[in-house]
Amino acid sequence: MKDVMNCPKCGKIFVKAFRPICPNCYREEEAHYEKVSTFLRKKQNRMASVQEVHAKTDVPLELIHQFVREGRIMRSQFPNLGYPCESCGTTIQQGRVCNNCRDHISSGLEEIERDQQLKEKIRDNEQERIYTYTTLQDRINKKD
Repeated sequence: MKDVMNCPKCGKIFVKAFRPICPNCYREEEAHYEKVSTFLRKKQNRMASVQEVHAKTDVPLELIHQFVREGRIMRSQFPNLGYPCESCGTTIQQGRVCNNCRDHISSGLEEIERDQQLKEKIRDNEQERIYTYTTLQDRINKKD
């Protein structure tokens, strides 16, 4: 049996087959997409920002961001459209996080890796010292 779930947008029960939302919400979403697409097809609107598109079409910002993120609205044709970085909220046009956040995350991961390597080196040195001490003690015992 197919998955039965509640629509995350409206809460109605539906059978999840291809989409994560119910058919009514999907139709509504598609109507919003057509409204945005029609607006952007006009030559004078191609340089519009997300805020301008929202103001002129009354389509929710989150939905416009979703269309850009999914690639349904081509960023190459509409350079002023973007969506917020998942970390800091800066407007970006590709990926999930901006370059600054990506660099910050990468440097944090590198720091964690350096700390782990340092801890391993300290642990290995401790093991070496213990092993060396045991070896010297064994030599003393053998001489006696």
